[in-house]
Amino acid sequence: MAQDAASTDFIAEFTAELTAVSTIDTTDALVVGVQSTDEGPEIVAPGLDAQAVAGLQDQLEALEVKGKLDEVTRVAGSTTDFDAKVVVLTGIGSTEAPPQGTPNLDNSTPGTISAEALRRAAGAATAKLAGISTITLALPADSTARLTAVAEGAALGTYAFAGYKSSNENKDENTQQIRLQFLSSIADANAVVERAGVVARATFVTRDLVNTAPSHLFPATFAEEVEALVDHSKVKVTIFDEAALAEGGFGGLLGVGQGSANPPRLVKLEYAPEQANDHVALVGKGITFDTGGISLKPAGSMETMKSDMAGAATVAAVVHAVAELGLDVKVTGWLAMAENMPSGTGIKPSDIVTIRGGTTVEVMNTDAEGRLVLADALVAATEEEPDVVVDIATLTGAAMVALGVRTTGLMGADQIRAELSTAASTTGETVVELPIPEEARAGFDSNVADLKNTGERYGGMQGAAAFLRDFVGETPWAHLDIAGPSFNESAPRGYTPKDATGTMVRTLIEFVTNRAQ
Repeated sequence: MAQDAASTDFIAEFTAELTAVSTIDTTDALVVGVQSTDEGPEIVAPGLDAQAVAGLQDQLEALEVKGKLDEVTRVAGSTTDFDAKVVVLTGIGSTEAPPQGTPNLDNSTPGTISAEALRRAAGAATAKLAGISTITLALPADSTARLTAVAEGAALGTYAFAGYKSSNENKDENTQQIRLQFLSSIADANAVVERAGVVARATFVTRDLVNTAPSHLFPATFAEEVEALVDHSKVKVTIFDEAALAEGGFGGLLGVGQGSANPPRLVKLEYAPEQANDHVALVGKGITFDTGGISLKPAGSMETMKSDMAGAATVAAVVHAVAELGLDVKVTGWLAMAENMPSGTGIKPSDIVTIRGGTTVEVMNTDAEGRLVLADALVAATEEEPDVVVDIATLTGAAMVALGVRTTGLMGADQIRAELSTAASTTGETVVELPIPEEARAGFDSNVADLKNTGERYGGMQGAAAFLRDFVGETPWAHLDIAGPSFNESAPRGYTPKDATGTMVRTLIEFVTNRAQ
């Protein structure tokens, strides 16, 4: 029996207020930066009283502050010359020239403080300031790029999942009104921090959805939550239930979902401003839990499989944010939702599914399910003839083997790859462009169907991209494999919490923003 879909509301309200200020009166917490130099740690706090800064500088040795990234030290405000309850020293890291060959993610001059270092320093500071109402950041914010980074990092660092602990500690933290003030003198400072707030809210949406237990977030409730998210916005939502999926020929979604008591859904989001002269389609994998199906995963590999819907959560958050920002780009989002379960009704190896549009696929491994639901959604997306389509998915373990757990794999058409790489370099998110080898597609040939859903043993990330490319026709397309960076099983770092990260939300918003311009 399907679980009760009536109890939703998994997205906590983002309550931080972001404002730019030109001077500081009083504040609960004052955040200043410390960089690591050859001469030792040095405070970087433009706009603050030089004498007060010098007094704080004199304390660094006694406090054993080094200025390393993610190093956060709290000092009682009464021991400084600043009018704050607490002064927070956050490490910016070394400004020495990076080693040869190190990617320059934000085009900063070697030896200078990068925007990403500021974003991470701001996030590390606010992550340690739970329960403090007013936080003022006096980090270098003398340009749009730097202020954006500081504001985004600070906002993202305040995240706490309003989850299931009986003490409700995290829930209290996530509902507390927080005022984030940013010391900056640039002309459009308020507009910059306002946009940063929208971007942070979108990231929080993704994190909350991914962190939600699969017993609460299954296709029906996921669809309802997305519908509630875009309510009262300029986004139109259409939900395809199992009957509509059958009528529309969505055999991939139906096949993957047929083993579960919770039937699949396809959610279409559409933001279509009158002045739009470009149409971006975003497609997200939304497997709300992935057991592997009949091709059952080992128990340890299932522990993080509530995160297998991160791609769909990202698409929902991005479309909503684009509408909130009022960008002059038409954006459609396609969220392919299913629960991959083993049962007497589950799809079996050697079964054949028919993807929307008629392509038949022999299912050799039921744990290669993401590409089946994406294929359905990609066909539906490209039927509307968008200018570009980008899919995002926690698709392959091979991506983690090849790239580790902090890097997104990027494949597809040259021009779209270049645009996404440019966007990622602005947001500080790490992507690696990879080719789709000519021989990768041949591994998916089937003796009994048009394709099979598994390819060659090696190069599985690029092979999966080759499979997906068959379903986009001539539409310019790119694929983002976020299997590694979407869920952080290690300790928090900078503005990145443990568990759901919301990776690529910022990059996709930046990508659409650039298309609008």
